[in-house]
Amino acid sequence: MSASKEKSWNTIKTSDSIQIFKIVSEFIQGFEIMSKIGPCISIFGSARTKPNNKYYKQAEEIGYLLTQSGYGVITGGGKGIMEAANKGASKGEGKSVGLNIKLPFEHSANDYIDNDKLINFDYFFIRKVMFVKYAQGFVVLPGGVGTLDELFEAITLMQTRKIGKFPIVLLGKSYWDGLLIWIKVTMLEKENNVSIEDLDLINVVDTPEEAVDIINNFYNKYTLKPNF
Repeated sequence: MSASKEKSWNTIKTSDSIQIFKIVSEFIQGFEIMSKIGPCISIFGSARTKPNNKYYKQAEEIGYLLTQSGYGVITGGGKGIMEAANKGASKGEGKSVGLNIKLPFEHSANDYIDNDKLINFDYFFIRKVMFVKYAQGFVVLPGGVGTLDELFEAITLMQTRKIGKFPIVLLGKSYWDGLLIWIKVTMLEKENNVSIEDLDLINVVDTPEEAVDIINNFYNKYTLKPNF
């Protein structure tokens, strides 16, 4: 190996090593903060949703109702649905957590996150670990690709028994029906790429009250406690 190539290879190895330490530090920071928050529900949805949108208002109501049932709220820390859910949790005087991701095309975290419960991440995969590991359930409102990513990550982990089952609630039947029909007809019936049991993991509702009732009814069967 020539001297220039060896130097280049050593630079790459050094850069990778530095990245490993950064990844570990993000995990440690997340674990230290999140391990203290107690039972929470992760709420997902679009950052583009405006305050006059019905789903923004429903997310705010869900955040509030969850705090009245003893849960904190975890969001991605941004605007739109995330802001609304944090706003509702703050209104309900409950724990309001924001797992913010540094992106070039989005603004800073919203104003309704508790000061000691805002964590900024560089890595999506670490952030998603925190969403799942420290949540007792998911409420998913209309969103884009990122929302779908978070939803299917949770379903996959339950399907493969990497985590225990917890309630997943989709709010907005008119928004989600097309996706669910495709899963049932194409993935299940035509191609047999999923099991009928996989569909049992998903609940679809139209109101904040229904969403919170599903979570409460699930945990009425068990002793509610953090899953960590």
